[in-house]
Amino acid sequence: MPSYLFDRSGSRYPIDEPRWRGDDGSPLMVGPLPGISAEQIDTGERSHWRYRAALPLPTERISLGEGCTPLVSSTVFGAEVLVKPEWFNPTGSFKDRGTSVMVSLLADQGIGAILEDSSGNGGASVAAYCAAAGIEARILAPATTSPAKLQQARAHGAEVQLVPGSRADTSREAIRQSQQRFYASHNWHPFFLQGVKLLAYELWEQLGFRAPDNVVIPAGAGSLVLGCDLGFTELLAAGQIDALPRLLVAQPSNCAPLVRAFERGDDAVGTGAEAPTWSLTIAEGTAIASPVRDREVLAAIRRSGGAMAAIGEEAIAGATRELASRGWYAEPTSAMAAAGLRMFRQRQVDGRPLIGPDQTTVLVLTGSGLKAAGAMAAVFG
Repeated sequence: MPSYLFDRSGSRYPIDEPRWRGDDGSPLMVGPLPGISAEQIDTGERSHWRYRAALPLPTERISLGEGCTPLVSSTVFGAEVLVKPEWFNPTGSFKDRGTSVMVSLLADQGIGAILEDSSGNGGASVAAYCAAAGIEARILAPATTSPAKLQQARAHGAEVQLVPGSRADTSREAIRQSQQRFYASHNWHPFFLQGVKLLAYELWEQLGFRAPDNVVIPAGAGSLVLGCDLGFTELLAAGQIDALPRLLVAQPSNCAPLVRAFERGDDAVGTGAEAPTWSLTIAEGTAIASPVRDREVLAAIRRSGGAMAAIGEEAIAGATRELASRGWYAEPTSAMAAAGLRMFRQRQVDGRPLIGPDQTTVLVLTGSGLKAAGAMAAVFG
């Protein structure tokens, strides 16, 4: 399936060219793809590579068995939902979906050393897959990152550099260092999203080849939002589903640039004075004041007819406790989506509930509490 990369200015680039951003400095996306049918699923493959036909390039496969995570019926804050626990992925978070496809491409392109910046789970994932591929990895992370996530990256042989200051400071340092080493950022590289989109295909198959009505997810940079948008849009184009599911997205009130832009009706987060004032949040994985793909994330949520919610710190902690009481040991970043679910169920749109009682709603839990011991201790004492 021929395709290409394109940037915000509309410039196109060869899809197999090693690059992480456009000449205009904007993030790259893969050109539209046609999607696949049920017959194109490789049912003999027990990983998300069973949907390999939906990917734009036949790359070498670097896999640790990612994907095929369960979909479990559960009650959360009194609502019957389908929980998607993404910590069943090899390094304990949904990031493995994107990393597997991104690193497969990098290995195909002969890139031997990469640079990544992360608040924890992304860096641990990139370190693991680079180890599997024989690629040297350097991970930059905020100095406040959960030690368990840093230990995981180091265990896989990655060089870990801690950066003082905010998550944005870490990103700026990574871009500075990208002059000397290829920048394989999970927030910038377009093939990371190609891996994350396979979550949508997986939900489609697990639901009997139909789409859910709602997908409730947390967002920092918004890769999960964009992955769901890409996957379900392709399935819609292929005639495999009748409509896009609503993307219902939660961010912490202490760092909610996408929510603020969404509520204002803006197309982008912008560079207003509020960005430097964002304070720390227990949902460390979403503490991103300036999302790289802000325009694309906001457009995806609106295209789906979705909504956003800003979640306070106590509500995030309460949701973490609620999930634990149901058997789900989710880190606060993940549990924030459950708090969002509670808020979205209370909303009305044109006099009707945003989430109807008979609708199929998927709650995506992105990472395990086992990897965020400090945050979990703050919640449970």
